[in-house]
Amino acid sequence: MDAIVLLKDDHRTVEKLFKEFEKSGDRAYKQKRDIADKVVQELTVHTWIEEKIFYPAARAAVPETGDHVLESVEEHHVVLWMLSELAGLDPQDERFDAKMTVLIENVRHHVEEEEKEWFPEVRKAMGRNRLTELGEQMRTARTDAPRDPLKVPSAQD
Repeated sequence: MDAIVLLKDDHRTVEKLFKEFEKSGDRAYKQKRDIADKVVQELTVHTWIEEKIFYPAARAAVPETGDHVLESVEEHHVVLWMLSELAGLDPQDERFDAKMTVLIENVRHHVEEEEKEWFPEVRKAMGRNRLTELGEQMRTARTDAPRDPLKVPSAQD
């Protein structure tokens, strides 16, 4: 699987979780907690492999996208802090749904920019073989990825 396909698959997985959350009832606290926990894990691993493997390779292949990488890392910073707050927040807290809604909006914006504006340029510059090689590195690296959002480098920057 190539790196961009892997990242898009991650995006789809998280979007399904977002839709489940949005459909859950106001008092579906257990369901919301379970969904939020899955979102925290999925996005933490995703951001880590992007930052450690994909972004440096993409920036090297398409230097003019450096600004996009920097913006993406800043978006990750915001998302990771929100994930860390959600991880410890009681789903009955009045801020829980609001925090999750803001997270969803931020991630959807980030995904749209990546998929529509940036991934096509990277795909063209890298080609199938290099993307497949990166995808394998990213797939393998998932096991080493932290599960704590604040352990991802951009959370600290």
